[in-house]
Amino acid sequence: MYYVIVNPASKSGKGHAIWTGLEPIFQEQNVPYRVLYSKGVGHVTKAVAKLTAQDKNGKAKPLVKLIILGGDGTVNEALQGIQDFERIWLGYIPTGSSNDLARDLQLPKDPSVILRRILDGGYSRTMDLGLLTYTDTSGERSRIRTNAIHSQRYFAVSSGIGFDAAVCEEALSSRFKNILNKMKLGKLTYLIIALRQLIAAKSASCDIYLDDGQTPIHFDRFLFTAFMIHKYEGGGFKFCPMADESDGKLDLCVVGKLPKPVIIAALPTAFWGKHYIFSAIRHYSASKVTFRSSIPLWVHTDGEVYRKADSITVSCLPQKLKLMM
Repeated sequence: MYYVIVNPASKSGKGHAIWTGLEPIFQEQNVPYRVLYSKGVGHVTKAVAKLTAQDKNGKAKPLVKLIILGGDGTVNEALQGIQDFERIWLGYIPTGSSNDLARDLQLPKDPSVILRRILDGGYSRTMDLGLLTYTDTSGERSRIRTNAIHSQRYFAVSSGIGFDAAVCEEALSSRFKNILNKMKLGKLTYLIIALRQLIAAKSASCDIYLDDGQTPIHFDRFLFTAFMIHKYEGGGFKFCPMADESDGKLDLCVVGKLPKPVIIAALPTAFWGKHYIFSAIRHYSASKVTFRSSIPLWVHTDGEVYRKADSITVSCLPQKLKLMM
């Protein structure tokens, strides 16, 4: 049995139509399945939690084969609901606006090719996951309308604090996003918002503790820090070209003190991973990071933003997720 979670609003409202085109493949191959449609913020998390919970006798349920048809945000919601990662295999058919997970996994462009590959075999690889833990008590919430703000969140692609999260937070209600997605220019959404957020960015300092180190790496001023499992975020920005999704490490991209005109020049180079030519942009690697900033800033996990924080811990969970590809 395969469980398929469909985000009908993905791909600028084309998610349902894409699923309608894929459903006959299950029937053609006589493969049992059940489809669940996302009904809004938090629904996917609750549905996955129910699918993967223990039975009435406290025993683990049989293996769950779960296919997500949506964007990176839909995958992120699903991760929060998984009760036992050992009992789940995950397949992914990308229909989002950024699709950074699919980009780094090099999934085919054709959804039907992806689905047939999933149905042809078992799981084919494992992948690290990130775990964000909020360690402060900041109360400022994002535009996501939910009361379920937990102290920890998993992420598959990346987490970030500062500028990149502020861009994601504004994109939650951007009127340009759907328009540009329909024109197949989704990347411009983040670029336009990024330029606006850059002008409004507040000055902040930070201390970064790698693994269990006692001496922090200090930045008098920083724009953002990205904690990456994969190479890309934000719709194709190759912030960590050296990232490996199965090495048990987080790759950090820290953008330090740069004049705003230089940042504008540096931002496009990140599409090709060439931004480290700027000396104020640094790369680090660690399995666990403690991060403290001088002021509360927006924090994202896979582009989903729920609250601001000035103190977080980010960890890599090695080989946590089994993928069907």
